[in-house]
Amino acid sequence: MMKVLLTQTIEKTGIVGEVISVSEGFARNYLLPKRLAIEPTEGNIKRLEAAKMEYERQQKLLREQKEKLVAAITGVEIAIERASNEEGHLFGSVSRRDIADELQKLGHAVEPDDVRLDEPLRRIDTFMVKVQLAGDLATQIKVWVVRDKSTQAQDATDEAAATADAAAEQTEQANAPAAE
Repeated sequence: MMKVLLTQTIEKTGIVGEVISVSEGFARNYLLPKRLAIEPTEGNIKRLEAAKMEYERQQKLLREQKEKLVAAITGVEIAIERASNEEGHLFGSVSRRDIADELQKLGHAVEPDDVRLDEPLRRIDTFMVKVQLAGDLATQIKVWVVRDKSTQAQDATDEAAATADAAAEQTEQANAPAAE
């Protein structure tokens, strides 16, 4: 194992200014050549202390923003229109990106990675969807997957055409001379 001082925050590894122990291969082949880490000397540690303080300040501000966002989207209900068949099965699905896009249209800065879905939504229904903005900052929103208006109009047109065809056929049969 080798001790290194991180010069940048690396997800799932450590934050800037932190001295961590990593395998020698990871340090020599990745961290050191890309200048993501340096040798942890007294001078380097003091030099990166200010960067660490700035990072922590930014993280605190970001956390406050996310707390406000959680409060703002708690209880929000969104409706997403999709084409479907008569049984309510969608032609396609509603994904995390679709839900995040709808929330962004409402002015909420939610990314697709913040939306938690076990699998895409594939039917007309109401779903409770978890939005997790940070480790412990999460809320539930209600997502209504509704039938697309053009699909409803097409079904109504098809039904009207079928009714008209049936009526025309009955009229034709009534007016046709009886075959002997």
